Amino acid sequence: MADFTPRGPHTPRTPRSPGPYRRLLATPGARAFTLGNLLARLPMGMFSVSAVVMIAGSRGSYALAGAVTAIGLAATAVVAPWTARLVDRYGQARIAVPATLLAALGSLALLLCVRYGAPAWTLFVSYAATATTPNIGGLSRARWVHLLDGDERSLHVANSFEQAADELCFMLGPVLAATLCATFFPEAGTLAGALLLVTGMLVFTSQRSTEPPPSQDRHHPPAPAKSLLRAPGLPPLLAVCLAMGAVFGSMEVVTIAFADAQGHRTAAGVVLALQAAGSCAAGLVYGAVRRTGRPEDRYVGCVAALTALLTLPLLAAALTGSLLAVAGALLVAGMATAPTMVTGMTLVQRRTPPGRLNEGMTLAVTGLLGGIACGSAAGGWTVEHASPVAGYGVPVAAAAIALMIALTSAHRTPSD
Repeated sequence: MADFTPRGPHTPRTPRSPGPYRRLLATPGARAFTLGNLLARLPMGMFSVSAVVMIAGSRGSYALAGAVTAIGLAATAVVAPWTARLVDRYGQARIAVPATLLAALGSLALLLCVRYGAPAWTLFVSYAATATTPNIGGLSRARWVHLLDGDERSLHVANSFEQAADELCFMLGPVLAATLCATFFPEAGTLAGALLLVTGMLVFTSQRSTEPPPSQDRHHPPAPAKSLLRAPGLPPLLAVCLAMGAVFGSMEVVTIAFADAQGHRTAAGVVLALQAAGSCAAGLVYGAVRRTGRPEDRYVGCVAALTALLTLPLLAAALTGSLLAVAGALLVAGMATAPTMVTGMTLVQRRTPPGRLNEGMTLAVTGLLGGIACGSAAGGWTVEHASPVAGYGVPVAAAAIALMIALTSAHRTPSD
């Protein structure tokens, strides 16, 4: 029978169910640690830009500035997994706070060395000290794993949220750093980054109710742990992270070179920000949709989509030579980045043995950093010896390598 119940303007409506991200942030304690997480994460997109501006402006050498940041990157790749292992063993607050303070002191030492004309070697030592900075994204993801306790659907939303936060911070961080350095004084970006890092980490670690318990009591040291490089299914994921880092590193260098060749070098930052914006938006959408199939198969699909979409900037540069066309292509190509990273990080979490989650995720980030360094070098070499247009072939090649690794390993490791 038809329903003829009158529905006037005052008829109460059925309340809308909250969206997945509102439900996620309604988790007790989530908003408080997320605020600290975002404050501490923003400087990750500020420090390298601030260091380059500060050193190049004071010493008149981009080569020195680049060498200093490269040494800092290499030091981070070595130190970060050890810091993460200590965090897993003794707890986030106990390790992350002193590690952050040491990193902040390194930033301030770099600032003073640049300001007062200290010898060049002191810049390398100071910036290398910042390698103790904890992987704040890993710390936050570990809290979600602890709080959500096996809820795979909610964990997918949490990983998507964290990836979107990564993209947002790396999109806003360089802009904020450049603005501070240009508006106030060359050291302003580094100083602000250090203050944000310490403040954010103190807010984050003060939320003890959401902190995962340490894997071992410090009075009962564990037996020596096997290397995570032997964990089943994990090495191929780390190899894909290495190739993905090469995509990011080469894309940045090649885009700057392409914009410079067009006479619009200052626009390169905006163009790269569009890629991050596309990734951020796609990450939020990806977290809100329902997943189907094995995560290994989804991962292969995401990497395949990324490889295909990365041909767009190459085609735009080769066929049009227009920076505007390349910017649009990067916006579209960026939309495959976050889903790929979210699915990859989910698999890393699954393949990492219990009690070593921070270490596993930090190894993934270390792979990305190593890939960024290799990709930057390969992209720069191609630009210099061929052309900026040819340089856009480097990220496509790196993504293709990632796809081959993902395809090869997808059916070797059974799904959980």
